Amino acid sequence: MKPFSVLLTLCLALQMTTAAVWSADDESAAKPSIKVLLITGGCCHDYDFQTKAMQMAFKKRGVAVNWTVINDGGNGTSAEIDLYKNPNWAEGFDVVIHNECFAATTNPDYIRSITRSHHAGTNAVVIHCAMHTYRDAKIDDWREFLGVTSRRHEHQSHYAVNVVAQDHVIMKGYPDGHKTAMDELYVIEKKWPNMTVLATSKSEKTDQSHPVFWTNTYGKARVFGTTYGHSNETFEDAVYLDTIVKGTLWAAGKL
Repeated sequence: MKPFSVLLTLCLALQMTTAAVWSADDESAAKPSIKVLLITGGCCHDYDFQTKAMQMAFKKRGVAVNWTVINDGGNGTSAEIDLYKNPNWAEGFDVVIHNECFAATTNPDYIRSITRSHHAGTNAVVIHCAMHTYRDAKIDDWREFLGVTSRRHEHQSHYAVNVVAQDHVIMKGYPDGHKTAMDELYVIEKKWPNMTVLATSKSEKTDQSHPVFWTNTYGKARVFGTTYGHSNETFEDAVYLDTIVKGTLWAAGKL
């Protein structure tokens, strides 16, 4: 084979390999495509910034996403958004990302209009204040769906992340001991039976470790969760965004 032909073959091979991966540590075989419903809004966070940061993260990592974004309910702690009035609200999506914060909403029929779809097989990603959404409700349906029960958080700090499930596909390549951007540590009161801890962080007050990344099975649904996601700086952290992308793909069955 002539030298030019050899060089051309090597270049083509390199281009094909580069197009199929996110980084040197990622062995993804192809660029996936998913349909995502992002539900966001409520108290305490810059949801517009976080939405754009996630959208850019998927694009940068070569994941084609058809986004539907529902930012509804205002910026308070109580809301019942119109989306869930439709019993088929989740139809046609590979995964639903919950990044909302409505702690004071307690209507059990409303809450079950959400969890019913997930239990039937709507996959999900739950971020940060989704864990405190419907916190005041008497029923446990939402908490079982999340995989954890949390009602409070500790102070903001740069918390070290201890990877527990190093062989899990979501955590592959995650730098053990990585310090978070300034964020809150959520106190996890209960881990539900079908959740699996992926990583933990330790309280600076009590020395107790709490799950910060995990997976859960709820009925037929796959759920990926993280309690991190309070600050804009978190949504600028490449390691965090890598994990959100991988967790979303895992939940959608695309990783």
